[in-house]
Amino acid sequence: MLAAVVALFLVIILGLFVPRLQGLLRSWFFAGGSRILLVPAALTGVFAMVLAARGAWNWPFLAVVAVYTAAPTLLVASSGPKAKRPRWADFLSILLLWLPLEFYTGKDLIPRAAWGIANVTAHGTAVSLALFLFLIYRDLPGIKYNAPRDTRDLTNPLIGFAVAAPLLIALGLAVGFMGPFRAPEPFNAFAFGLLFLKTLVGVGIPEELLFRGLIQNWLTQRFGDSNTVLLGAAAIFGAAHLNNAPAPNWRYMLLATIAGFIYGKVFQRSSTILSSASLHALVNTVRHTFFG
Repeated sequence: MLAAVVALFLVIILGLFVPRLQGLLRSWFFAGGSRILLVPAALTGVFAMVLAARGAWNWPFLAVVAVYTAAPTLLVASSGPKAKRPRWADFLSILLLWLPLEFYTGKDLIPRAAWGIANVTAHGTAVSLALFLFLIYRDLPGIKYNAPRDTRDLTNPLIGFAVAAPLLIALGLAVGFMGPFRAPEPFNAFAFGLLFLKTLVGVGIPEELLFRGLIQNWLTQRFGDSNTVLLGAAAIFGAAHLNNAPAPNWRYMLLATIAGFIYGKVFQRSSTILSSASLHALVNTVRHTFFG
């Protein structure tokens, strides 16, 4: 069941990088304003099937899921498709997509045995709903959810890594956030590459969609494309890491804020979200491979 859930959300998340598919979906949703309400209904249905398959059917939890998917959808729909300017309702919708996941809302309503697959389904639901609401229905500019378009999209992550790696390693070691360097023996390039791809799809793309494609993009369109705005978005990214054990984890917040600013710069200077997502995934992969 877990493999089927992962496959479903991978099809959505990776499939929506295709411009033609984006265009077809926009045309379909714009043809009927209420059609967007089918998305939260379908995602709630997926959750229901997952719980039923695991023998963890729970009406109160499904009610939480239904509210979680419907609330941001109704807020975004209230602005109508293709609203020209980001609105405060958009930002509130982003928070409604993010914060319930951050605080594991409803977790205690289902059996512990179902927590793992419920967590995967919840994150897949959040990313998929965000894409349908903001990329497709709102057609919000600046998300950059597309394939690389020029060489800068490939070089920017490398430049970002050259800046981020020595800074984050030195600071991480200084504050005791991570252990000393350890070289895997023998080094397995295939395993490293596979971990990078898993991290890119499971962490890099989802987190960059939220923190750069939506939050940083929204702040930029509202308040201008300045380093102050990038720092504000980076601070939000950093604060999202406070709840990592031992909470509040101020060391993690500091490192994540610095990393978030660099990711934000790469996102700002690139034409695709894959640039900052690749840098994000590479930083995480190097840390887990060489520093534990």
